[in-house]
Amino acid sequence: MRLYYCFVILLLLAGLFFLSGCIKEEEFPPEPYIEFIGLAKIQNANNIDDKGILKISFTDGDGDMGLADNDTMQPFDKSSIYYYNFFIKYFEKQHGQFVEVPPAVTFNSRIPELKSNNINGAIKGEIEIELFINNPFSPYDTVRFEAYIVDRALHHSNTITTNELIVKKH
Repeated sequence: MRLYYCFVILLLLAGLFFLSGCIKEEEFPPEPYIEFIGLAKIQNANNIDDKGILKISFTDGDGDMGLADNDTMQPFDKSSIYYYNFFIKYFEKQHGQFVEVPPAVTFNSRIPELKSNNINGAIKGEIEIELFINNPFSPYDTVRFEAYIVDRALHHSNTITTNELIVKKH
């Protein structure tokens, strides 16, 4: 009887081992890829559209997304374009055409270093970032954004374009 139980346990372990080999980890290209999920408005206490939340999804095949706080040496030092790794451009609809308007303060930001749970290093997830959507120096009320990310190997992702938002200014 004891031999029978040992045989059953061995058979179960072999089955689990076999099944674990069938679970394939997701694979992605080494360049980051992003998709636009949404852009939601946030009103201030006066019911004026003040900020927005940009939400994107991302994948990165080699898992080298994000920057640690100590990533400040070349090419990630403050004088380099790569100090930031999430790049955002602001556009206003002026006379029926979207025009890029450089903001007074950059919308670019640093995504913190992300860790993978996969053996192959691939990562995927979602990122949300808060943006100012109301330009008080502009009479125009329709805005949109373009964004892309860069990983630590300096691979650039595709560029996404948000939907346009009509901003309640008063």
